[in-house]
Amino acid sequence: MNILALDTSMGVCSAALQRIGGPAAQSVVRETEMVRGHAEALMPMVEDVLSAAGIAVHDLDRIAATLGPGSFTGVRIAIAAARGLALVSHAALYGADSLTVMARAAQQNGLIQVGPFAVGVDARRGMLYLGLYDAAGMRIEGPALYTPEEAAGLLPQGLGLAIGNGAGLLAEAAERQGRTLVTDLPALQPGALALAELARESTETNDIIRPLYLRPPDAKPQNTSLERR
Repeated sequence: MNILALDTSMGVCSAALQRIGGPAAQSVVRETEMVRGHAEALMPMVEDVLSAAGIAVHDLDRIAATLGPGSFTGVRIAIAAARGLALVSHAALYGADSLTVMARAAQQNGLIQVGPFAVGVDARRGMLYLGLYDAAGMRIEGPALYTPEEAAGLLPQGLGLAIGNGAGLLAEAAERQGRTLVTDLPALQPGALALAELARESTETNDIIRPLYLRPPDAKPQNTSLERR
């Protein structure tokens, strides 16, 4: 199976190609941290990983994209690219939420050893994206948008670790409620390699994938109506 995974949901642009099975099994990854410019960077990365793996677009069996939450524009970039490539290749589509991809990335690097954990991402304006995971990285709850206090109130007993750039906010709220959380991996981001592994393990595919937005966009339509004088 040949899997192409794309992630542009937060502060990293990445593409990964996994060839699974046979003597040529391999993983090829291209990843760059960036605040903006994902749209311009993604397709050259795709071309690079395909070339490095010796794979043509028509050889792809599955194309995965991170669905969000994350940057309103960034989330759309990987999804649009995945849809377009699927039309050309007739590959199946797969999507996973950003926090689950982050949880897998932490596990992938051996950074989560025991016990359930939370993934917290700062959603700005006093809000958090929260996902809860068991020791194996399987999702218990989320992703959802909460205030830090609401999120802390949802933490199950026995959960003592929070990761992500919102982990500190979650730990502070938990402390106000008499809970103690250890925080780690404040720079953790979703990544295409972790997404590719989720796509490989899943038996689910989608005819179409859509962005997962947990809050409305900051930009508002401009009022073009003219006031009569």
